[in-house]
Amino acid sequence: MKSLLTLLVASFVGVHVLVAQDYETGFLNRTVTVGRALSRYQVYVPHSYDPASSWPVILFLHGAGERGADGLIQTEVGLGPAIRRFPERYPAIVVFPQAPKDSLWQGASAQMAMAALEQTIREYSADVRRLYLTGLSMGGHGSWYLSYHHPDRFAAVAPICGWVAGYEFLQPVLPDVHKPHAAVAARLGTTPVWIFHGESDGVVPVAESRAMFEALHATGGHVKYSELPGTGHNSWDAAYASPSFASWLFEQRRP
Repeated sequence: MKSLLTLLVASFVGVHVLVAQDYETGFLNRTVTVGRALSRYQVYVPHSYDPASSWPVILFLHGAGERGADGLIQTEVGLGPAIRRFPERYPAIVVFPQAPKDSLWQGASAQMAMAALEQTIREYSADVRRLYLTGLSMGGHGSWYLSYHHPDRFAAVAPICGWVAGYEFLQPVLPDVHKPHAAVAARLGTTPVWIFHGESDGVVPVAESRAMFEALHATGGHVKYSELPGTGHNSWDAAYASPSFASWLFEQRRP
């Protein structure tokens, strides 16, 4: 009788565990449709994910080299590798949209990124007070663009080697605006921002991040700025590997 009781208890516990963990984790394939356009994206779900709790959500915008339609390569540069290396530092759901070839994180691509974010919020147990936006290079530019157009959506923004004004092949966030840095800073208000840029960046001028730091500081914004000495365009590996950055990010909450 005792053996039968033990077997029943063990069976019950086994069923309970299966029910409690009936969800996928890791990097998962997803699609989102905006208008008639279907786009592939990835969502990262931590191994410790429990729908009984509310989880922070990060929207990550990749750089120009990861554009395409495979829905995969955008996890291979920047935040994706940092999560694979330091998963304990990023206890969050992370959305990885992918911009089409020859596009920026503006217009239709920006709408698609926000649609992927909103779809993820509906799919998982998300804490809407802790939605974060970050991106590198073209994605840093996209971070300024999306935060300007959705100033009340994100608890913190972290643009890495991005730009606001236009230079040669770099399109501006705000066409035909005389002082774009000041305009973006005014829209962001007191949203916490941490800017990263390499001192020796030969692709996106470091002057862009310096100008945004000064503009945010002038408006009384909550801004941090890290300029990496001797670093070229790739300032994202150091930024996303920083435990201080991850800690700061998850401390931010909207009221």
